[in-house]
Amino acid sequence: MAADTDKSKATSFAELFEQSMAKAERLQPGQLVEVTIEAITGDCVFLQLGGKSEGVLDRAELADEDGKLSVAAGDTIKAYFLEAKNGEMRFTTRLAGEKAGTAMLESAWQNQIPVEGTVEKEIKGGYEIKLGSARAFCPYSQMGLKRAEEGVSFVGRRLAFRIQEYKDRGKSIMVSNRVLEQEAQQDKLEDLKQSLKEGQAIRGTITRIQDFGAFVDIGGVQALLPVSEISLERIADINAVLSVGQEIEAQILKLDWQANRISLSLKALLADPWLTAETNYPVNSRHQGAVVRTADYGIFVALEPGVDGLVHASELGGEGRRIDARKAAAIGEKMLVRILDVDAVNRRIALKPAASAEDEETQQRYTAEDGDGENYNPFAALLKKK
Repeated sequence: MAADTDKSKATSFAELFEQSMAKAERLQPGQLVEVTIEAITGDCVFLQLGGKSEGVLDRAELADEDGKLSVAAGDTIKAYFLEAKNGEMRFTTRLAGEKAGTAMLESAWQNQIPVEGTVEKEIKGGYEIKLGSARAFCPYSQMGLKRAEEGVSFVGRRLAFRIQEYKDRGKSIMVSNRVLEQEAQQDKLEDLKQSLKEGQAIRGTITRIQDFGAFVDIGGVQALLPVSEISLERIADINAVLSVGQEIEAQILKLDWQANRISLSLKALLADPWLTAETNYPVNSRHQGAVVRTADYGIFVALEPGVDGLVHASELGGEGRRIDARKAAAIGEKMLVRILDVDAVNRRIALKPAASAEDEETQQRYTAEDGDGENYNPFAALLKKK
C-alpha cells in the first residue's frame, strides 16, 4: 500500500514537472505576464500561472527598504519570465544589478527586462549608473518622469532602468529610467479609468504649488486643483491656504483621459451659501462686508465667502451726485450696507451704503424733536433748545 502511495506521489510530481516545462516552453524569456500570488514563504513568492503550474519570484523584489511587503496572497501582479531551471519557472519584476553578469544584462537588453542600478555620479550630459560590475550611462532626458527641478539630485539613489543600447559586449550601455516611469504611470491611469468618475470625492496629497493652482497626487497620478476651485472666496495667496504634503479631500471636476488631465475642486464639497441667501439677508437688513472688487458701475462687497453683493454707482454719491466707483472705496475696506434685493437664482444681491444703527437713532431723535421729518429745521430746533 505504501509503495502504491509513493508511486502515486512520484507520478504527481512528474506530472507537475511536465506541466511546468510545457508552460515554460510557451513563455519566452522577458515576456511580461499577469500572475496571481499563491503564497509567500521565507524568501520566495509562489505564483499561480493557471492550472497546476507555479512560478517563483524573489520576495525581496516586492519589499520596501524596511523589508515590508506591499502585496499579499491573492493579489495580482505583473512579472517577467526569466528562465525555467530544474523544473522551476523563475520570474522577476526587475534584475538586481549587482547579481546581473554580462550575459544577464545582455539578455535583459534583448528581452526588455528592467534592471536595478545605483546612480553613482553626475557626468557630462547625464548620470553614470552602476549595474553590478558594469557601468551604464543615463542621459538627463531619460531620468525621472519629467525633467528634474533645479537642486534635485538622483546621485546615490537605487532605481530601475531599461537598457536602451548594449554595445561592445557590455562596455557601452545606455539606460532609461523615464520609460519605466511612463509605463508605470500609464498602468496607474488605466486602473484609475476603471474607478474614477466625475463628481466623485477623492483624497490626495499636495505635491507642488504654483500661482495658478496645486498639483495633487491621487494614487500615483497627478491631478490639478485650480486656484479658482480652492475656496468660495477669492484667494490672494495660494501658499497661505495650502502647503506641500497637505492631505485634502476634493471632488473630481473633470476627467480628460485623452489629454491625461484630472481637475479637482475643494469648494465643490462645501455647502452652497446661496441656498440660504434669502433667509440670511432679508431686504432692508444691515450687514458688515468687505470690498473685494471695484468696477465703473459699482463696488462688490463680500457678505460671506461665496456671496458678494453690488453697490451700484448710483447709490454711492447721494441725491443728485455721481462719483467714480473705482475711487469710492479700497479693496479690503469694511463697509456697512443695506440689502435692497436678493436674487438667489441668478446669484445677485443689490446693496446700498447704510448708516449705522447709532447714526440712524440719532437722526430719528433729532427729527422727532421737530415733530415732522419733512419740515425739520436744525436751526429752529437749536433755538428751541435755548
